[in-house]
Amino acid sequence: MASQTTESIAAGLRISGSAVGINLLLAVGKIITGVLGNSYALVADGIESTADVFSSFIVWCGLRIAVKPTDEDHPFGHGKAESIAAVVVALMLLGAAALIAVQSILEIRTPQHAPEWFTLVALLGVIAIKETLYRSVFKVGHSLESSSLKGDAWHHRSDALTSAAAFIGITIAMIGGPGFESADDWAALAACAVIAFNGVRLFRGALDEVMDASVSPEVVGSVRAIAAGVDGVAGIEKCRIRKQGLHLMMDIHVQVDGDLSVRRGHAIAHDVKDRLLTSQYRIGDVTVHIEPPQPSKSE
Repeated sequence: MASQTTESIAAGLRISGSAVGINLLLAVGKIITGVLGNSYALVADGIESTADVFSSFIVWCGLRIAVKPTDEDHPFGHGKAESIAAVVVALMLLGAAALIAVQSILEIRTPQHAPEWFTLVALLGVIAIKETLYRSVFKVGHSLESSSLKGDAWHHRSDALTSAAAFIGITIAMIGGPGFESADDWAALAACAVIAFNGVRLFRGALDEVMDASVSPEVVGSVRAIAAGVDGVAGIEKCRIRKQGLHLMMDIHVQVDGDLSVRRGHAIAHDVKDRLLTSQYRIGDVTVHIEPPQPSKSE
């Protein structure tokens, strides 16, 4: 499990680092092509790709910090850096949607020439590249349960969506002729709704992590069942789990026979901790509290 996690983290760092360079090249290419081809939707795509450069860099930095071991100043680790990076990336996604929406409205109100045909070729290439990036980054983000990588993946998907919308809009403008010149701007404006929706969704999830919200009831129930299966455990009184960066941190109150020795109770606590740390969940640390069963009301 540990080796798989290390490999996934290394893959996350590699792909987020590569995304910085790819986004930079795409941003320059789209802006130049959009200006020469009279397509603001393509220029807007380039602007969003510029934001993607910074978001991918932020994700890379967040992961680099999050995987650092504990130290004297950070006894609980540096995992929050990954959640903070996810919040920043989500806000940048919302900012990109707002910027594209405002500029698209301005372009709709401004007379312009119809886009050139070669902008369609550029858009097809962008869609293919960004969708491939989305799938690759999201796959690694899912394996690590990394909110920042998932957010960065959606930056790539949003770029693919605005490019697809621009492709449709430019096609309409070219087929429709005079009077349809702003079709690509309307397409870019429509894509903003999808980008904003996912920005809000990602922001809420990232903010929950920063605020130490509990993980899903399904995960809590599964962890309680794993702990309850350890020899000597009479019951589970309380279980609190939160996500910190790439790992789960938890406190669990385990009930054991009240007549057991302290040494035996301590051994059961260690067994519970070891069982949880080697489970399918990426648990960074467990605090086990031992207590006797609660007396029944008849006692």
